[in-house]
Amino acid sequence: MATDKIRVLIVDDIAETRENVRKLLQFESDVDVTGTARSGKEGIQLALELDPDVVLMDINMPDIDGISATEAIRQKSPHIQVVILSVQGDQNYMRRAMLAGARDFLTKPPMGDELISAIRRAGEMSHAERAKGAQQRMVATTASGVPISMSSFAPLSKGKIVVVYSPKGGTGCTTIAVNLAIALNNEDTRTVLVDANLQFGDVAVFVNEQGKNTILEIAPRVDDLEPDVVEEILIKHEASGLRILAAPQRPEMAEKISPDQFTKVLEFLQRMYSYVVVDTSSILTDVVLSTIDISDVMVLVTTQEIPSIKNARLCLDLLQTMGINKERIVFAMNRYDKRIAITPERVSENLKHEVSTTIPLDEKVVITSVNRGVPFMLDNKSQPVGRGIFSLAETVRARLALLESENEASVRR
Repeated sequence: MATDKIRVLIVDDIAETRENVRKLLQFESDVDVTGTARSGKEGIQLALELDPDVVLMDINMPDIDGISATEAIRQKSPHIQVVILSVQGDQNYMRRAMLAGARDFLTKPPMGDELISAIRRAGEMSHAERAKGAQQRMVATTASGVPISMSSFAPLSKGKIVVVYSPKGGTGCTTIAVNLAIALNNEDTRTVLVDANLQFGDVAVFVNEQGKNTILEIAPRVDDLEPDVVEEILIKHEASGLRILAAPQRPEMAEKISPDQFTKVLEFLQRMYSYVVVDTSSILTDVVLSTIDISDVMVLVTTQEIPSIKNARLCLDLLQTMGINKERIVFAMNRYDKRIAITPERVSENLKHEVSTTIPLDEKVVITSVNRGVPFMLDNKSQPVGRGIFSLAETVRARLALLESENEASVRR
């Protein structure tokens, strides 16, 4: 069927390369070349207009390089999968491509079979992402935009739990969790933000929504919840479209929620949302430990301060003891200041775990956003700190896709 064809956009500044690839693909009955672009900017524009399943992207172009173009396309259309082509098979290029959200990385000129296999894998992923997004939109709203009962539909495919944690207080975990959740949330990937700091959680304060419903309305009846009831209880953050499950309003109320109840709540939310982003306390309570245990990816936050790095090392050792796969940990450096000699590279080397994302120091933007209760990803996302969060969101997406493909491969074996 024509609708099952993999629609491909070719982006390369060399006309001969574009034509050679187009000719190669015209013999594949399940592939349809919908367009070609001569530059990164044109590639971004055509990706928006043509909405292909797969973009074949050259890495070196005169205006915008392929990695920046990939990032721009994936931010606007997460279901579009990008396969990067580069004359250099450099590990650093490959890493940057994956962090930007690329699905695959091939050296030029690619072998015919290798290219077609990569397109088919990416096409399959794109079709799955589109189907998931369509199902979630159908489940979430009627045509008029009014929430409808979700219990009448089949359960969605499981969403992903993303935990944001730092073993050192004051490193900016809540700031990261709130803004990361906003970056991940769109029509295709609806996101819920959960506060696991049950005694002194600040997530609701960060979005100026305190004094509303909390997890206490859900946890005690976790064994007989209905999706439409949960949707009503969650705080609806109008400015971002995000859904929020806040911590109790008083510290002593934290005792009313058991680790078992909390993890059941998260697992229930997985059926309703693509991403469940969880903010945590630095103290490893039973609730935090059980949340880390069931998470798909953990964002481990450090800063350039020695106590923070020391605690990150202890945490990495503990996670290894707990049997947490190293691939599940996205190591991020917050408040990165280039003037300080402790670089991400030095920390990566010292802790034997790569710092995959840096979020730059910008006290003015961050502190103002916290005090106003307006996350900077809403009105300052083009600032360097906003671009750092976008980069973290794409790293998380890429890591989840990598883990999923590894899981699928091990199941096939």
